[in-house]
Amino acid sequence: MLVIRADLVDEIVAHARRDHPDEACGVIAGPEGSDRPERFIPMLNAARSPTFYEFDSGDLLRLYREMDANDEVPVVIYHSHTATEAHPSRTDISYASEPEAHYVLVSTRDDAQANHTGHEFRSFRIVDGVVTEEQVEVVETYMFAHTGADDVPDLG
Repeated sequence: MLVIRADLVDEIVAHARRDHPDEACGVIAGPEGSDRPERFIPMLNAARSPTFYEFDSGDLLRLYREMDANDEVPVVIYHSHTATEAHPSRTDISYASEPEAHYVLVSTRDDAQANHTGHEFRSFRIVDGVVTEEQVEVVETYMFAHTGADDVPDLG
């Protein structure tokens, strides 16, 4: 299950709408081992295409160096589909290289089918070409969300 703050959902959707009719893409980094998306990082779609997205290799290298220096990992990798449903395409599946990441898709098509997030916003795990849709829990804060073992405050 992806547990994500509402403000991050809003950021992803706003980025997707801003870049429409081209696909938008980006990352939400979080502390290594936490599975908690925290730092929103919109990226430039180097392909500038309505049917395909591609991270700029230089931008991606800088991002991974920055995340490494901050002990972060890509918790969410997101992009938009501009004319189709929010579901990974064969190309999306072939490029998925982060087995621990949540692959989030949002559709900006005219007849998008909104879910409980208020948008056509879905999350998937993609491991070795196998796609598994997962639930999305939108929270205001991670303080009381089920985000893993480290969500209990230290009492010592």
